[in-house]
Amino acid sequence: MRTSCPKFVALAVATAAILAIPAAMGAETTTTTNSTGSSAAQPGPERFYGPISKVDAAKHTFTVNEQTFTVTGETQMTTGDGQKASFTNAVVGEPARGTYTKSKDGSLDVTKVRFGKKAGGGKGKNGGKKKESSATESSSQ
Repeated sequence: MRTSCPKFVALAVATAAILAIPAAMGAETTTTTNSTGSSAAQPGPERFYGPISKVDAAKHTFTVNEQTFTVTGETQMTTGDGQKASFTNAVVGEPARGTYTKSKDGSLDVTKVRFGKKAGGGKGKNGGKKKESSATESSSQ
């Protein structure tokens, strides 16, 4: 019994130390965020991709995957062939991909967006074409 008691105490101390680290880090992050007033605790821009299901020209918004994104004056817009784009390039049914940040009022502000399919195919030796898997081939036989 005596040999297991020191092991138990050591395990308890190690567990307490491991659990205390995230709490201490969270306290530092909160202090830093509150003292600077910046969004240091927020992650960088999030990504989106999918077909556009709705466009509202009056509000400068478009919807992808049930999320409505707002195009701002700082939004960098391009077409699939890399040319500079405008909001008029947002077309229902066409793909859009890019990054966004969440503003204080909850809107999803687009930082970068590419409207339409990328021209010239994809990267890799197949030119962006996906190779069919052997499971698909075997199930079709």
